[in-house]
Amino acid sequence: MKKFKYKLLSNAFNKKDIDIGTKIIRSKQLTISFITRKFEKYFAKKIGAKYAIMTNSGSSANLMALSALTNPLSKKIFKPGSEIIIPAVCWSTSLWPILQNNLKPVFVDVELDSFNIDLDKLKKKINKKTKAIVLVHVLGLSTNMKKLMKIVKKNKLDLIEDTCESLGATYDKKKLGTYGRFGTYSFYYSHQITSGEGGMIVCNNRNDYNILKSLRSHGWSRDTIFHKYYKKKYSKIDHNFLFIGPGYNLRPTEIQAGIAFNQFKRLEKLINLRKVNRSIIINKLKNHPEWNNQFEFVKIDKLINPSWFGLPFMISNKYIKKKKIFLDFLSKNGIENRPIISGNFLNQPASKLYNFKYNRNDFRNANEIEKRGFFIGLHTNKIKTYEVNRLVKYLLNIGKFL
Repeated sequence: MKKFKYKLLSNAFNKKDIDIGTKIIRSKQLTISFITRKFEKYFAKKIGAKYAIMTNSGSSANLMALSALTNPLSKKIFKPGSEIIIPAVCWSTSLWPILQNNLKPVFVDVELDSFNIDLDKLKKKINKKTKAIVLVHVLGLSTNMKKLMKIVKKNKLDLIEDTCESLGATYDKKKLGTYGRFGTYSFYYSHQITSGEGGMIVCNNRNDYNILKSLRSHGWSRDTIFHKYYKKKYSKIDHNFLFIGPGYNLRPTEIQAGIAFNQFKRLEKLINLRKVNRSIIINKLKNHPEWNNQFEFVKIDKLINPSWFGLPFMISNKYIKKKKIFLDFLSKNGIENRPIISGNFLNQPASKLYNFKYNRNDFRNANEIEKRGFFIGLHTNKIKTYEVNRLVKYLLNIGKFL
């Protein structure tokens, strides 16, 4: 009998995705060209931003967003040591660009119900040194964006939205990633759309857009509004290789752009399939004879139209001591699972390198999510009856480990 497998994502690519990728390879035009630029314009229009720049990953998009804040070409340059607020439940590359740009992260606890940043606790962390917030939209949801934007405007803060897990989600009918100065997205394998690797960053300011283009490509002036000035000022230097500031090589390939572009066109369909599968699994669990509130599920603000990244669970306290045994059991039976992002990042070994000073009692919810939380995948094909039955059977096995 074939072993049951329930991955974080299955059947990510359809035939047309593969055909497009193959066609691009055969064209031999693998570096950024017409398809990437066309996808960027289409993405910006559909998301509701003026500009979009594709990158080789969502992590690179985060790096570019924070690097733009300290770039010499920026009209408002953040000084070393400026404080950047970030939720304790975050991904590593939401955090590291803050440190890599000589800025200071200030951690804030999250809400237990939604896993997103706690706005009341955020307000208490704001002082004269606070310059920006790196907001992480967790697993397809968000905090109350109306309240957050009032805080942002009142304190004249910049907002960077890490939307890598929440492509297509809206708050009050406005796309997540378009509220702040920068919004970032990921097209990694298990995300809402995928090109294997890849990402996008959006903004509404022309100067920021051109800084991002320079940052993405080595820090040169080529293809930016700065090029004309520097070409004239440094006429003796080859104008194709004028370096005007710090930069990286974070460019995607045409292959990634072609596949992601094709998937993005069917984003709403993929989002709806994940919603359907989530409802099927939760309803099957709650209507099962063995259901005894073994798990709790996130609460959804009525103004949020979620774009589910996965299906998160909070294990009830009665079963929490057997969490490791239970998750090992799921893995052995083919059900891939993982923490809610990376739990409370302050507990991660890498955070000890920077000696972050904090009171554990200030992060009770982040610790609770790390202690009790996990999630499984939501697929972009409607779940089959035998799959949901097997999945529910294994999930309810948690009661047998008492």
